[in-house]
Amino acid sequence: MAFPLSAPRGRTARRALVALAGAAGILLATVPASAAPTNPATATEAAELIAARGHDLEALAEEFNEARENLAAQQAAAQAAQVEVERATAVLAEAQQSVRGVARSAYTGSGLNSFQALMISGSADEFVNRMSTLQMVAGHQNELLTVAADANAVAVRAQAELQASAAEAQRQYDAVSGQKVELERQIGEYRAIHDRLSAEEQRAVAAAAATAHASGAAHGSESAGSERASRGERTEPLAAASAPVVADGQAAQVAIDTAMAQRGKPYVWAAGGPKAFDCSGLTQYAFKAAGINLPHSSRMQSQMGRSVARGDLQPGDLVFFYSPVSHVGIYIGNGQMVHAPTSGDVVKVAPVDAVGGYAGARRIAA
Repeated sequence: MAFPLSAPRGRTARRALVALAGAAGILLATVPASAAPTNPATATEAAELIAARGHDLEALAEEFNEARENLAAQQAAAQAAQVEVERATAVLAEAQQSVRGVARSAYTGSGLNSFQALMISGSADEFVNRMSTLQMVAGHQNELLTVAADANAVAVRAQAELQASAAEAQRQYDAVSGQKVELERQIGEYRAIHDRLSAEEQRAVAAAAATAHASGAAHGSESAGSERASRGERTEPLAAASAPVVADGQAAQVAIDTAMAQRGKPYVWAAGGPKAFDCSGLTQYAFKAAGINLPHSSRMQSQMGRSVARGDLQPGDLVFFYSPVSHVGIYIGNGQMVHAPTSGDVVKVAPVDAVGGYAGARRIAA
């Protein structure tokens, strides 16, 4: 009879606790501080604060995603440990019953005991052999009982450790979730201030423009033409992205095509599609269509595949931003990527350098 549960299960549970503690350190180190809101004096200042808190919210979404991945893994491990405890308990009960059966047979005479062995043995050697057999059977049963008892104890300890890991993962999940409410409140305040200041500034700009129009119409036409040209220069790289993107491999091609098909769908905190996405939710969704499973976490994704130098980027590579990593997009060539930017925005194509804080790239699929 075999008992597969042994010490490694306990070591696995302890490794889970250590890994979870490390993840907790990363999460707590990167959760944005809830600074008291300031009072922006202009719409520009308010917009800057909205953008800053929007980035904080995006980073927090990625921390939430990682906490959610850890929670799911620890809950699954705890459930598996429960199944193992039930199996080990059943094996222990079976071993105990077997030992009791051997003892009962010897006591009632239904089995071969030492007196019977003596009576039916034709010689001293035969008697010794029969007694050795009896002792071997008893010893084997006791050994099975000891192994089963040890396995059961290991399973119970592993279950307790994994349940503790799951509880810690739940605590991290709840803590990160609580940060979201405060950031959204601040964004709402800044947006209200921005809208009020913007309306006031727009009225002032309109009045100034009306005054300037009477004395500088020609200059205004020239400025408008210059502005149109400037807009044309700015939008040209994005227009080029409308051309078909060709990847070197089938999986990368499917991932790119899937991500590009999501353009225009809104960024939603911790969303993984199909109607809305956050940054790692988009990349997870795109690569899943190509048969590649990624965790819903930009930091976790940044540890997969193989590292790619900036100069060696190919369409389909994942590009990462900030330290620690809290944003990801899919490179599509020509210095551009498709990504889900931040709260209030939509999935779209943008230059890789538009985000800032470039942190590296990984090649997940050929």
